[in-house]
Amino acid sequence: MTESQTAVRPERRAELAAGLARVRARIADACAAAGRQRDAVTLVAVTKTYPASDVVALAALGVTDVGENRDQEAAPKAEAVADAGAGAAPRWHFIGQLQRNKARSVVRYADVVQSVDSVRLAAALDAAAGAVRDRPLDVLVQVSIDGDPARGGALPGAADPQRGLDPVAAAVAGADGLRLAGLMAVAPLGWEPDRAFARLAEVAAALRADHPGATVLSAGMSGDLESAIGHGATHVRVGSALLGMRPALR
Repeated sequence: MTESQTAVRPERRAELAAGLARVRARIADACAAAGRQRDAVTLVAVTKTYPASDVVALAALGVTDVGENRDQEAAPKAEAVADAGAGAAPRWHFIGQLQRNKARSVVRYADVVQSVDSVRLAAALDAAAGAVRDRPLDVLVQVSIDGDPARGGALPGAADPQRGLDPVAAAVAGADGLRLAGLMAVAPLGWEPDRAFARLAEVAAALRADHPGATVLSAGMSGDLESAIGHGATHVRVGSALLGMRPALR
């Protein structure tokens, strides 16, 4: 990407600042309603399909964490943002489905991978991280709240040695190149957010009993972040409510 692709137009900066103010207010209100401290919740700006210039602008506005879901878009975007050198570099979260053959690319720029849902993927990330990183990669195990294996996510209580939540968490926790940081989930289609996130909170509590350091809970997006925060989310992933509707990158 060229310098012009990371330059921020004043009108776009103003749009992002307004969106950020609205989202921050929603998070603050949700924390207050749940009796939680505001700094207990981290905003992850989901910048998939948005240009690198938006990431540069958000970083300048104080956003510390950004999320991407496709390696072919995220890798060059992370490089462009780093090259722009505008303020502190954000923490990059990989939040989409990840194929094992993309592991070596993702571990070069991602600080967190939120979508590990199999023992095989954990092993691939561990091998890649050990080869190219000087510190462990933070990993969240993605949970299937409704237990539907077709939708992705590790399966709580399942005996499946590859996709069961306990085997996946154990594989991550036992990997030298990875650090089990916690869980991530998306509310299933057709479920009320409160029902989904209450179930997720139960799963997270059970995981922490076995892995006390796994305290991160990534849940909630533009439409349901209040419910997620009410049920203990430490990270919310917000795209459209923050950045608005934008055309997809080509």
